[in-house]
Amino acid sequence: MRMSGITELAKKIQELDEQLAACSRCGMCQAVCPLFSQTGQEADVARGKLALLDGLKEAMFKDPNGVMDRLNRCLLCGSCEAGCSCEVNILEIFFKARVILAGYKGLSLTQKIILRQILLRPATFDKVIKTAAKYQSLFTRAANESQDTSCARFFAPVPSTRHFKPLAGKPFHELRPFINTSPGKSDIKVAFFPGCLLDKVFPNIADAVVKVLEYHGVGIFMPKGQGCCGIPAISSGDIKTFNGLVDHNIKLFEKGEFDYLVTACATCTFTIKKVWPMMFENSSREVQKSLMVIAEKTIDISNFLVSYVGVSHSESIMGNAETVTYHDPCHLKKSLGIYKEPRTLIRANPSCSFSEMEAPDSCCGMGGSFNFKYYEMSSDISEKKRDHIIASKSTTVATSCPACMMQIADILSKHNDPVVVKHVIELYYESIKTFRGRETNESSPS
Repeated sequence: MRMSGITELAKKIQELDEQLAACSRCGMCQAVCPLFSQTGQEADVARGKLALLDGLKEAMFKDPNGVMDRLNRCLLCGSCEAGCSCEVNILEIFFKARVILAGYKGLSLTQKIILRQILLRPATFDKVIKTAAKYQSLFTRAANESQDTSCARFFAPVPSTRHFKPLAGKPFHELRPFINTSPGKSDIKVAFFPGCLLDKVFPNIADAVVKVLEYHGVGIFMPKGQGCCGIPAISSGDIKTFNGLVDHNIKLFEKGEFDYLVTACATCTFTIKKVWPMMFENSSREVQKSLMVIAEKTIDISNFLVSYVGVSHSESIMGNAETVTYHDPCHLKKSLGIYKEPRTLIRANPSCSFSEMEAPDSCCGMGGSFNFKYYEMSSDISEKKRDHIIASKSTTVATSCPACMMQIADILSKHNDPVVVKHVIELYYESIKTFRGRETNESSPS
């Protein structure tokens, strides 16, 4: 590492030391950490990690791989931060610590290929996923038809026990490459950021978002060529890829005028609104100003529809209503405080009877890359979520995060449970289609 790099590293460690001083080591994080509830190991809870980071300068040089491994054993769910009596910015500390360690020890060859050669280049990423979607049937087979999940045909990097959602035959960016419409009756225009999973796995959900916005007379600006929000990169400590993706997306959204930027992914909302301002490094004041404007305008789709469009719950419930329960994504409730609005969207559909599950805001165990590195622990955590869903006696479990949908579908699929996994915007759009159908029938000549 060059002297300039060492100097920058030392500066970042000093900044981290100042933030660590706020932790009193009270141990409150033990009670809410989903990983600690499984392992019972102090090293897996926030307090243990913060204690380790307190001596980062020494630990990093003695055992950088060991320190990184302990930091990676974290879902980044924010449960510890939400319940911290000292208001320690734990997620920010963990992100910065990963950046420091990755800067010191470097990325693995696999990370360099995935993050810097593919993810950092949106057009390349799209081509790789399109190719994978075309040939996925050669390496996968149907696992559960009702859940529309697949599993590996034979030994592969993906465990054969994992049930996963297949890639879409056609991604959303091919169905709707570009949108720029004027505001209608709402007099509001939004930018739409679909995110990777909605684009490449759940294009039907992205399409539902667009149709709901069009129904309410909301203008839409969706620029062509959007990249990832950057959360996989910053979670790996790759600040270069993170900065590149943020800069790429800022330049795209600067080209349009809009009142809000909406997403239907809890993690994308959290990343753009909180992580971009927290971690993005760029000396240009103009770029920083644009970033802050976009971050302040970013809002979850359910929050937007309820708070700014005026969607409210239905006063009547149909006799044959399906019973729906709701899982709170960690990044939506714990990090952004959004939990009432998704439930309002569910109740806005008269075909849905809402049933609250026990501990709806307990982590599902996904945690992004955590799920790939520690799949068994991730599955053990999701077993509890599955138990709560089944106990609610619901036929549908809704949520606001496509990653949570994948995790919950995995555990329900493996148990062959007859519970459908949906996004809240799907349920709301279903009510709009039903209402439209009634309007058409009533206006038709007899």
